[in-house]
Amino acid sequence: MTLTTPAKAPPQESRWRTLGLRADVRNLSLLGVLAVLIVVGGLTRPAEFLATSNLQLVLTQASVIGVVTVGMTFVITSGGIDLSVGAIVALASVWATTLATQEFGFAGILFTAVAVGLGCGLVNGVLVAYGGMVPFIATLAMLASARGLALQITDGKTQIVTVPSVLDLGLPDAYVLGIPPLVLVFAAVTVAGWLLLNRTTFGRRTIAVGGNPEAARLAGIDVRRQRLFLYLLSGLCCGIAAFLLVVLAGSGQNTNGNLYELDAIAAAIIGGTLLSGGRGTIVGSVLGVLVFTTITNIFALNNLQSDVQQIAKGAIIVAAVLLQRRTVRDGT
Repeated sequence: MTLTTPAKAPPQESRWRTLGLRADVRNLSLLGVLAVLIVVGGLTRPAEFLATSNLQLVLTQASVIGVVTVGMTFVITSGGIDLSVGAIVALASVWATTLATQEFGFAGILFTAVAVGLGCGLVNGVLVAYGGMVPFIATLAMLASARGLALQITDGKTQIVTVPSVLDLGLPDAYVLGIPPLVLVFAAVTVAGWLLLNRTTFGRRTIAVGGNPEAARLAGIDVRRQRLFLYLLSGLCCGIAAFLLVVLAGSGQNTNGNLYELDAIAAAIIGGTLLSGGRGTIVGSVLGVLVFTTITNIFALNNLQSDVQQIAKGAIIVAAVLLQRRTVRDGT
């Protein structure tokens, strides 16, 4: 009598199944944290926090940094980093709100914001992919340059938007079923980002480049071109976020996007995107954004100082990185 043993799942298939389970656990954990924060906000400031207008405000504020975080997730997944996202948002917002640009109306402001974002992303991509520069250095240089150029354009002054069609998007009359248009844009970018990362060849190449660039090159992937496209994508997201910020604030300032790079990186990391590359999750990153935005809102409603908020964010980042190191060491 011949004994047969059940066929074992291929190691790679088993690994991906484990990763999927881990991702589900992380997302459920973040949902749990978000639920706890909602309870805390409801208990400490029930009238203010649970008001429909405040919940709309939280989602609207999350939309701007959320769009930036989607682009950042792709870059980090590929093993890179982009420290210039906040500065690019600032530059795109002030360039899009100059008097000359506003003469072209809604289309002119939107086109300029996206074009500036793509232009900065192109420079970052060329420096990293074809110039051989370390992403940290290349994007740090862009951060300084974009901030300086934004200051030069505005001369330190606030540029007020006077185009009615742009300002109207931020008014309650423009809400769709009670949902602000900015939130709908954020949702569309999130869905597009999820599909791109999880259901296309581009997404698989991004993960491969982040996991092992040399193996990806030997597999026929043009690693340099892929990295160029990723920084272009990050720049595109910054351009869209700049337009959303212009709608939200009704102006362009050289201080826009301050510390967005910190918020975007932190949201991606606590969401489960591996800082060393090779693993990324759009859903987790979005949940991370919502967690941070809710924390900021609760602190503001309870009149806590901004320095306390920054300390809390720093502690969350450290905890997330330590958790990542543990999961990597355990072979996940």
